[in-house]
Amino acid sequence: MVCIFDPTSPRISAYELHERIHDELQVSEQSLTMIQIDGIKRHAFLNFVDDIYIQNILQSTNRSAEYRHVTREISIICLEVAGMGMRRNRIANLPPEVTESSIRAALASDGEIFSIQDKL
Repeated sequence: MVCIFDPTSPRISAYELHERIHDELQVSEQSLTMIQIDGIKRHAFLNFVDDIYIQNILQSTNRSAEYRHVTREISIICLEVAGMGMRRNRIANLPPEVTESSIRAALASDGEIFSIQDKL
């Protein structure tokens, strides 16, 4: 999930974000595996153990929330699902005996595979 802060709002520290996630969104430490802040874009990425947590937060907040800064300024935060989108993986120097089916099996956990191309 991504939290998108207004670009004109004051910056939020990692500590403030952590406290807000715990206090206001009621997210337990066990359900959250990673927090990454992109300060330039004013985005905070939250990686959850399960998608159920994301859906519950999005439904309970109606995809937006308010954040009250220490200066008492209020920022509106948009909450969205952050997916990886489509990716292209390049695998180099495979021996010729590696079959397309074994490549598909090895990459199956990453999602749907649209095509495999053999480029020499």
